[in-house]
Amino acid sequence: MLIRQAVQADAKKAVRLFRDAIKDIAEALTGEKEEERVLAVLADFFTQKGNRLSYENCTVCEIDGSVAGVLLGYDGGDAEKLDEPLAARLRVLKNNPTFKLEKEAKEGDFYIDTLCVDSAFRGKGIGTKLLQVAEQYAKAKGYKRISLAVEEDNKKAQQLYTKIGYKIADRITIHHHQYQYRVKILQ
Repeated sequence: MLIRQAVQADAKKAVRLFRDAIKDIAEALTGEKEEERVLAVLADFFTQKGNRLSYENCTVCEIDGSVAGVLLGYDGGDAEKLDEPLAARLRVLKNNPTFKLEKEAKEGDFYIDTLCVDSAFRGKGIGTKLLQVAEQYAKAKGYKRISLAVEEDNKKAQQLYTKIGYKIADRITIHHHQYQYRVKILQ
């Protein structure tokens, strides 16, 4: 098991995992409905710098040369700036010059936007390991809190987050879905 910074070449597998994790939110972020187009737009943003979905914000777990899991995380205070390239694309598609993406991350938090492990590799501790690496990174960068949003009906993920110290701090809505905003204090 190798945990490493993502590279542009990870796009195809990473965006497939993003899609599995965020489901219809991927359609909202890309403005696309057709699966191939959703994945193509996600991959385009993944390979570019300076946006929420960029490889720059991703850590992957590689097993036997394959990406088995991915974690997307960034400074919550940078969320609006990182969302701007996606929002700009959507403003054009929607013909809505004031369109903005919903705010998820909170200022001051290192925010885990997306975490997904390939179904073939689940149950092997990959998600936990990716979270631990993100926590170490956040702590080294001086963050006091790390946070994430988990769907209200995702009991398995909630159990994992509770077990490793993430507590419910708020409830938020993202693209018509209810989420628990969970926070872990870094010490």
